[in-house]
Amino acid sequence: MKPPAVAVVEPKTPGNIGTIARAMKNFGMHDLKLVDPPEFGRDSEAYGFAGQAREDILPNYDEVTFDHLVENYHTVGLTATTNEDARKHRRFPFETVDQLADSLAGVDADTCLLFGREDNGLTNDEMARVDEVCSIPASADYSSLNLGQAATVTLYELRELTVEETQLPDVERERADEAEIEGFYDHFAEFLDAIDHPAEKRDKTVRLARRLLGRAHPTGREVQTLRGLLRRAIYHAGGGDDRANRGDGRAKSEGDRVEGGDDAPERAATSDDR
Repeated sequence: MKPPAVAVVEPKTPGNIGTIARAMKNFGMHDLKLVDPPEFGRDSEAYGFAGQAREDILPNYDEVTFDHLVENYHTVGLTATTNEDARKHRRFPFETVDQLADSLAGVDADTCLLFGREDNGLTNDEMARVDEVCSIPASADYSSLNLGQAATVTLYELRELTVEETQLPDVERERADEAEIEGFYDHFAEFLDAIDHPAEKRDKTVRLARRLLGRAHPTGREVQTLRGLLRRAIYHAGGGDDRANRGDGRAKSEGDRVEGGDDAPERAATSDDR
């Protein structure tokens, strides 16, 4: 869908206008509409708060009437105050902002998000004329958000409709292969043996570790590091160097080491070593 326009009805504070313009640029929207705005120039708070949006979105805003918006757009009225049931349809039914993206994805029309005044939002008469009602869930003790905050939260929730690429790298975690993970369970069982964990509890404890790693989806490096720690713990628990290095027979890798050096300190020389 085309990114929605964003309209603010009778804003009083230029700083809020700038904050909304900045949030629009952050989340891929560019069409700002203002209904009866205050005067503001390039040296005002509006431009000071707008960030890079002062170069395009803010100076290109359209001053319009409320009638123009409802006559030319599919309108969504944002409000902190809703009705509890269908007896009054001015502010009911309503959607939360996390539901709004799914709703708008199926709208094949120019859409406009309407934010109201700082002190009392959109009036009942204005809400009666919009197509959809949306509200941000907040504490029942204090549900009123600052106008700039409300717009930023709403536009963030719609980013999947408007932003094709973010600044975050497209990196996926690659889960360790099953052989590596099974090797960890072998070492964990050896560790339980080395510390004399009660025999009747060992199967259950290994199963607990299996469930834990099953939810965590560790990477190969993470599993190798955990196995290195277990080898060292087994050695210090008296399991011996040979037991500590049993498993899949792999050569020691970078990930098997822990801070401070190799997995286990060098053995004291025995008669066989001399």
